[in-house]
Amino acid sequence: MNNNVKNITPCKVNVSSETGTLRAVLLHRPGVEIERMTPLNAAHALYSDILNKPIVDTEYSNFCGVLEHWTNVYYVEDILEELLKDNEIRRHLVYESCDMDNCDDGLAEQLMGLDAKQLADILIEGYEDPSWPRARGEQLGGEDRYLLKPLYNLFFTRDASSTVYNRVLINSMSFEVRERETLIYEAIFKHFFKVDTLNAMQWDRDARTEGGDVQIASPDLLCIGQGIRTNTKGIKYLAQTFAKEREKFNILVQELPKSPESFIHLDMVFTFLGKHQCMAFEPMLKKTGLFAGKDTTLISIENGNISYRKVNNIVDGLNGLGWDIEPVIGGGNDPWNQLREQWHSGANFFSLGDGKIMGYRRNTHTIDALDKAGFAVLKAEDICSGKVKMTDYEKFVAAFPGSELPRAGGGARCMTMPILRDLQ
Repeated sequence: MNNNVKNITPCKVNVSSETGTLRAVLLHRPGVEIERMTPLNAAHALYSDILNKPIVDTEYSNFCGVLEHWTNVYYVEDILEELLKDNEIRRHLVYESCDMDNCDDGLAEQLMGLDAKQLADILIEGYEDPSWPRARGEQLGGEDRYLLKPLYNLFFTRDASSTVYNRVLINSMSFEVRERETLIYEAIFKHFFKVDTLNAMQWDRDARTEGGDVQIASPDLLCIGQGIRTNTKGIKYLAQTFAKEREKFNILVQELPKSPESFIHLDMVFTFLGKHQCMAFEPMLKKTGLFAGKDTTLISIENGNISYRKVNNIVDGLNGLGWDIEPVIGGGNDPWNQLREQWHSGANFFSLGDGKIMGYRRNTHTIDALDKAGFAVLKAEDICSGKVKMTDYEKFVAAFPGSELPRAGGGARCMTMPILRDLQ
C-alpha cells in the first residue's frame, strides 16, 4: 500500500473470529498528543511514564508498515478529517467534545470556523488555553494548559470501539480521560462505515466494556475479561443482547486482578494465535499468584435462557466447547521472566491470520517460546523493506521493536481495531 494515499473508501464491517485472515484494520498514528503529558499528569492520562516521540515514531512505523504490507489500513485521523467536511457531523463533534471537557460555547464557535484538517488535529491533540500559564508551581505541568484535552490514548484503537460480528460496540470507558474517544469512533462507524452500533451504557449507565477485554473467538463464542475496565453489568448487557438474537451462544469470562495496571484487559494475559494455539500467562491458567481465586465462568445461552458455571481456566473452557487449542506460555518456563514480559505486553499479540501474528520483539523469552512452537521469527524491518515476504511462511511472528511504545501500556492487539476478517 502507498503510505501517502489516504484510504477513504469504506469497506464492509464484519469480524467473526480473532484469527481469520485480516482484510481491514483501523489505526491511529501517535501524534503531538503524546507529547502533551508531564510527570504530573501522566498517571491521570493512564500512562506509567512519559514517552520519547521520535523513538515512538520509528517503532510505530515498523508496526504499521507490517500491516500495510498485509492488509487494507485505515487511519482515524484521515477518516475524521473527511467526516468534518460535513457541517452536521462537525457541529455534533465540536459541541459534544466541548461539553465533555467543560469548554464554553465561544470556543466551540471558534473551532467551527477551522478547516477540516485543523479541526481534526485539535480534536485529537487538544486546544491550548491562550491565557496559559495562569499560575506557577505544580499547575504548570498539569492539564490546565489545555481547554480541550489531548486524547493521549487514541492510538490504542482497540479500546473505545470493538467490531463484534457485523456491528461495532461503542465502549463505555471506565476512565474520564478516555471518554471523548468514543465520540470520534461513533462518528466514524455510523457515518463513514455506516454500520449499526451497540452501547452498554445506553442500557445501564453503570455498565462498562472495553475492547481489550472483548475477544471474538468464533461466530458463537466471545471471550471476555472482567476487571477494572469491563464490569459484570457490561458483560450482562452482552449476554442479554445475544440471548435475544441467538438460539445458542456462549461467553467465556475470565476474572482479572484489579492491580497492577499491566492486567487491565484480557488481552494482556491471553490472545489467540490461530485455530489451535493461544498465548497465555501461566499464573492465569494455574490460578496462582495474583490469579489465585480469580474465576473463569462459562455463560451459556440457549433459547433465551442464560446459565452460569465455573470452569478450570480459559483453555479448559475452550476445549470443553469443542476446541482443540494449546497454550504457548508467555515468558517461557521461568516465572520471573513471565512476570517481566507480561508487564511489557508479552501476551498481547495480534493475529493477521491463522498462525500469522505480530508482537513486540523485546519480549525475547516469549519470542523464543513461539519459535519452539513452530513460528518463524521475522523482523518487522525486513518486512517493511521488502527483504522478507510474510506470504512465504505458513506460520510466523512479525516481531517489531518496542522500547517506548510498551511504556504506554499496550501492545500489537491494543493498537489495532480489526474491521474485516475472512470467515474461518
